[in-house]
Amino acid sequence: MSSTPTNLSPYLIQLRDEGFEVEVVAGHVVIRNVPFVNSQRQVRRGHLVDVFNDATGVPTDHTILFSGEYPCDENGRELAHINDKTARQITPDLAVNCNFSSKPLEHDKNYYDKITRYVALISSHAQTIDLGADARTWRVVENTDANSPFVYSDSASSRAGISMVTRKLQLKKVGIVGTGGTGSYVLDGVAKTPVEQIHLFDGDKFGQHNAFRTPGAASIEELKQQSYKVDYLKAKYSPMHKGIVTHPYQITPDNVEELHDMEFVFICGDAGSAKAAIMEKLTEWNIPFIDTGMGLQLVDDTLIGTLTVTTSTEAKRDHVKSRVPTKGDGNENIYAKNIQIADLNMFSAALALIRWKRLFGFYADYSHEHFSAYTIDGNSLTSEEKP
Repeated sequence: MSSTPTNLSPYLIQLRDEGFEVEVVAGHVVIRNVPFVNSQRQVRRGHLVDVFNDATGVPTDHTILFSGEYPCDENGRELAHINDKTARQITPDLAVNCNFSSKPLEHDKNYYDKITRYVALISSHAQTIDLGADARTWRVVENTDANSPFVYSDSASSRAGISMVTRKLQLKKVGIVGTGGTGSYVLDGVAKTPVEQIHLFDGDKFGQHNAFRTPGAASIEELKQQSYKVDYLKAKYSPMHKGIVTHPYQITPDNVEELHDMEFVFICGDAGSAKAAIMEKLTEWNIPFIDTGMGLQLVDDTLIGTLTVTTSTEAKRDHVKSRVPTKGDGNENIYAKNIQIADLNMFSAALALIRWKRLFGFYADYSHEHFSAYTIDGNSLTSEEKP
C-alpha cells in the first residue's frame, strides 16, 4: 500500500508521536488498529479513515469512515453514531463499510482533535471488556518520505517540538576524514541528523583495538572479518541512515579533490602533513571545517592531556595554522601519542558536534569561538579565537 509522509501535517505527526498508527493513503488519513467491540462482544481491531484536507489541514466535516465490522457497545449493540452503512473501496487494500457522525459542540479545529475524539468514542467500549485495548500501539512505521535520509521517522525531534530547528541541519554532503575513535563518535551524532549524505574517509581496517573506542559493541565475528572501518560503520548505521557513503582510503594531497563538494568537513585524523593539504584546499574552496585534536600522556601512572576543537569558517581562518599541527608525520607533537580512551573520544566528538550545530543555528551561538581546549586534569574548557 502506497502512502505519503505524515509530516504534511503537524497534527498527524502529533498522533504518530503519541503512539497511533498514522498513514495518509490515497488522499485519506488512516488510523490503524483502533480497538472496537463487535456484535458478539469480542474486542477486534479496525481502521478509522477520513478525507485528508491537504490544503488547510482542517477536517472538512465532523463525520468519519470506519473499516472493519460494525462497532458496538460493550453489550454488543451497534453504536448509535453509525449513520451510513454504504461500503466503499478506497484502494485495492483498503475498504470502508460504515460512516460515523458525532457532531461536537464546536467544529473540529484539526485532525488530532477529531481523530482522538472518535478513537475515544469507539475504543471506550472495548476498554470496558479489555483494559489493554488501546489504539496507541507504538508500532514502528517505516519512513515513506522519499526525500528523507532516515529509514524510519525522526520522532525524537517532532515529539520534542524541534522539527523546524532540526531542519537547519539538512546539509547535502558532510565529510568525516578519519573514522577512528573520535571520527566514529562524530558519525554517531551526524547520523542522527537530516544530513543527506555522510561521506566517510579512512583506509584502515577495523581491528580489535578499535572496538574499545568506537560506539556500540563489535562481535568477535565482525572483528574476524577485518573490514575497513568505513564499511564496518556503514553496516552499523545504515539501518538508520540511508545516505552513508564509504571511501576506504585516506585523503592525501593526491585525492583531496574528493572533498570539493562537501558542505562541511570534520577532520578527525592524526596530525601530520596530510592535514596541511586538506585544510589548504578546504580554505580555498571556502568550505567550513572542524579539526579535532587529542593529546594524552601517561605521567606517574595517570593520564593527563588536552582535547582541542579548531573551527575554520569564512568568518575566521587565520588561526588554523598555529592551532593545528601539520608538519612531518606527527610523531613530534602531542597529538600523535596514540593514547585514546573511549570517553574522551566521545567527549571530543561531542564538543565538535555541538560547535557544528551552533554554526548552523541549531544551538544558539553567542561566543563564536573558533578554538576551544579542554584540559583533563583541571576539568577546564577555554574558548578563544573569536572573529
